[in-house]
Amino acid sequence: MIIGDRLLDLREQKNLSQGDIEHRTGVLRAYVSRVESGHTVPSLETLEKFARALEVPIYHLFYDGKNPPKPFELPNGSPQRKLAWGASGKQARMLHNLRCALGKMDERNRKLLLNLAKKMAAHSG
Repeated sequence: MIIGDRLLDLREQKNLSQGDIEHRTGVLRAYVSRVESGHTVPSLETLEKFARALEVPIYHLFYDGKNPPKPFELPNGSPQRKLAWGASGKQARMLHNLRCALGKMDERNRKLLLNLAKKMAAHSG
């Protein structure tokens, strides 16, 4: 589900106007409209403001079930640090450096790198 559609649905369920959201959040009505139409992706901070304005937990902006989604359960006897590659040590530093490098790349180069990694993975399996 697109976040804008979900915000629009929640706002209409609460019988609120975009102006009401503007008054409750301090976010301009035009910005609310751009988010709901899918032209803008709000920051996490703005999503928190929307959730407060709509009087819903923030997970409701991403999930439309009545109960919160169940958290991911790790297998018994397996600490998370063993399952999560890059959680500590040398792997964590390597992962941090990779994230920084990917953040500096343009979209075209990221796609090229991903395609190369997929081909390498297919040949190694």
